[in-house]
Amino acid sequence: MFLCESSYFFIEKTLINSILPYILIKMINTLRHYFERNGFGVFSRLADRLGMRAVNVRLFFIYVTFFTVGLSFGLYLTMAFLLKLKDKIYTKRSSVFDL
Repeated sequence: MFLCESSYFFIEKTLINSILPYILIKMINTLRHYFERNGFGVFSRLADRLGMRAVNVRLFFIYVTFFTVGLSFGLYLTMAFLLKLKDKIYTKRSSVFDL
């Protein structure tokens, strides 16, 4: 069978498109398994050192994360409100008649 140049590139492109996702998924799974084996266990070690259950330590860190994100967002909204209020109150007036 005679393959012209355009069909060769089509076949090559199809092979790359079919093999590349498999390779990427395999690399991501390998990296995930490495971190699951070696990287995680921080909370269980900390809980063992503190003499607590690991579930309680994990929940504490989850709650602290949500609290700090909410706190910073609330601080941002408060600052935006105060700056807008300052702009409304303290406007530059060029003369006395601009009141």
